[in-house]
Formats: sequence, structure tokens, C-alpha cells
Amino acid sequence: MNFSLAPSLENRLAPSPTLSINERVRQMWDAGRTVYHLGFGESRFPPHPGIVDALVEHASRRSYLPGAGLPELRQAVADFHARHLQRDIKADQVTVAPGSKALLFAFRMAVAGATVLPTPSWVSYEPQSRLLGRPVLRLPASPRDNHRLHPDSLSRLLRDSPHDSHLLVLNSPSNPTGQMLEPALLQEIAAVCRRHNVLVLSDEIYALTAFGREHLSISRFYPEGTVVIGGTSKHLSLGGWRLGIAIVPPGENGRKLLRAAVKIGSELWSAASAPVQYAAVTAYAADDDLAAYVKKCAALHAARTRFLWRGLCQLDVPCAEPMGAFYLFPNFDHWRKSLAARGVHTSVDLAKFLLDQFQIAVLPGSDFGTPAAELSLRLSTSYIDLETDAKAARMIELTDSGIDAEALLRDHHPGMNALLDRLRSFLSSLQAP
Repeated sequence: MNFSLAPSLENRLAPSPTLSINERVRQMWDAGRTVYHLGFGESRFPPHPGIVDALVEHASRRSYLPGAGLPELRQAVADFHARHLQRDIKADQVTVAPGSKALLFAFRMAVAGATVLPTPSWVSYEPQSRLLGRPVLRLPASPRDNHRLHPDSLSRLLRDSPHDSHLLVLNSPSNPTGQMLEPALLQEIAAVCRRHNVLVLSDEIYALTAFGREHLSISRFYPEGTVVIGGTSKHLSLGGWRLGIAIVPPGENGRKLLRAAVKIGSELWSAASAPVQYAAVTAYAADDDLAAYVKKCAALHAARTRFLWRGLCQLDVPCAEPMGAFYLFPNFDHWRKSLAARGVHTSVDLAKFLLDQFQIAVLPGSDFGTPAAELSLRLSTSYIDLETDAKAARMIELTDSGIDAEALLRDHHPGMNALLDRLRSFLSSLQAP
């Protein structure tokens, strides 16, 4: 049988880089090779037992649920985010799906226009737009100011764009940089978007992993034009459960947008898993013990990520200070000449060189939209020293025992410390002729 792939698949789409590196590392581990896995972002801590118990209790739920989601869950999500976002949110503004990625795609499909993306940004934003045949406009950014998003650049891009409508995707805390957009900057972005009638998809999946300061949503400043996207995967370590949520703007425009997204979902996934939705009612409940556990896990992410960041700083590697999630985005342009002598000219080359020569698995910055020749890398701290469920559970036990963060990182993170030694050796090797 002869058939042709759609052009968007055949010519413009590669497998997800994050999933690909995770599969490759697992193959190398299975072959008995040592690899320091900084390539995949997945919170590894054990799920809270109350949520697991709720899933077990509802495992027999097997009927299709409403396309927009279980009514009790929509109400729980609305109440939860009303508390955390300090906004009035109603259940009819909420929809749920099998993962936030599905919702990002559905809302992109529902809204016409070009997609505006900061540089760098998560690996799936641009491919989703390409799948839909939507143009993508990249906001320019530089490692010299930690890839800061400048509102005047956004305003110029929108003013000069040949397209009639635009959708801006924001992600704070950010994958890949770990940075957060500060309140004053959010206000400026909101003003630009309001002036140009731009819909914002605010991907806040890492909101409850923030540790530099309290997370603030752009929806506080631009509620009429923001769709908030979230889910249970990061702060609750439930990535494999695939439960995403979205909150649309209030009023008729928001209801129209939600109806469109639900229609798309009805043709793509029907509804999210029934047992998971019932369990998620517990996940979004006002529960002090659960909230304390989320804060504990966020503090562990913070300690581990800041430990590696401080190590990079001691090695004089430029890297923005992380404020949330479990990511770092260091830049190695300073060593461009020495790396070129070793055949390394792009971030893809650099990632391959580190894996082949130093057993360090990372992702190239170009996967996140930076220019190929910019020698930036995305590092995730979520896997190292937590490669198995037993190791991840042990880290929680050690934290509960009262051990301080310094001792925890010094005495119970052999992989992290060995990684820093490898990075030190890598940079030392660049000084040699």
C-alpha cells in the first residue's frame, strides 16, 4: 500500500525532544551505562497517599463523563484557583482534559491567528502550532540578560506583524529557564495584550512549584483575555495520570471559547479518565495536609535546583537564578572558540558532546527556540538521584527526619555531586590546547 504523510508531519515535525532523550537514557541505563540524566522534567516524588486512596476508591468508575469534566471536579478546581489566584472563578469557567498539553492544543485550534512565543519556550508549543498550520512569531531574546521578555519588543512584533490576530503563550515559572515573570512585567505584558486584543494562554503548570517568590498569574491583570492552563502533573507528581485543567475568561466570550475547546475535545479524547477525575476532586480539595506536602516537595525541588545553580555559578557558567520548577538554562558561549576546535558549533553539538564524552544527558537550547549557534542548554534536576521510586521516597523520608538541606545535598546526592565534578572536568578540558 502506498500512502503519503501529511506535510506537517513529514517535513516539519520531529518526535518530542524531552520524550526522546528520556527513552535514550533509559536504553543506556538498561545497557549498564552510567548517565547523569538532566534531560527530562518529571517530578519524581511519591504522590500524596490521600490522592492514591481516592483513585483506588474510584477505580471502578467506568462510564464516560461530561466533555467539560465531572461537575464536582470543575467546582473543586474553581474553588482551588479562586484561593490561589485570588480571583472570583466559577465552575462554568473550568474544563478538564487528559493533560494540559491536550488543552493547549485544543485552545490553539479554537482560536485563529499567529502564535507568539517567548524565546526560549517549552518544546511542544511551536510544533503544536505547526501541526495546525498556524504561523509562529518568536520574540527575540538574548542570554546576556537571561532571555528576558521585553514588553516593548512584544509591542513592536505585534505592531509590525502581517497577521490580523495573535495568541501569546506564556509559561511562568518557566520551562526551560526556571524563571518567573515578576508582577510589574506581567502588568506591562497585560497592557500590551489588551491594546492589541491578544489572547494569552498562560501555562501555569509549575505555579505551585514556585520557590523564589509567590507565583502570580497574568490573569490577575488581564482576566478578560487570559486562559489559565494547569494540571496535577508537576506539583503533585502525577504526570502519568494525565489530568489537565483550563480556566477561561469570565463572561460570554469565555463561555464561547470553552464551548469551542470542549467541542474539539469531544472529537479527540471524549473525556478525561473517570477514575482520575474522581481522584482529582481530592487533589483540588482544601486540605492542609496535602498543601503541606506540596510545599515540602517544592522546597526539595528548590534545594536541589539551587544547589546545581550555585555549582554552575562557582564554575563561572552564566545561568539565570531559578525561581520555580526544576530547570536551569546555562549558556556556554564563553567557551565557543575552544568548543569549535572540538567540532562543537551548535547547542545540538554541545548536548551530543556532553553525552558522548561526559555521560551528561541534557537538551539543546535550540529545541526550545534559541538560535542554533547559541550554546545554551536545558538542564532538569528532577531525575538525578531520584531515578527510582525507592530513591524518591527515601528523599522524602530524609526530609521528614529533619535533615537540613545542606547535609541532604552533600551526603545523599551522589549523582548531583558527581555531575558537578563531570562539569568541572568538562570545562577544565576546554582550557587545554
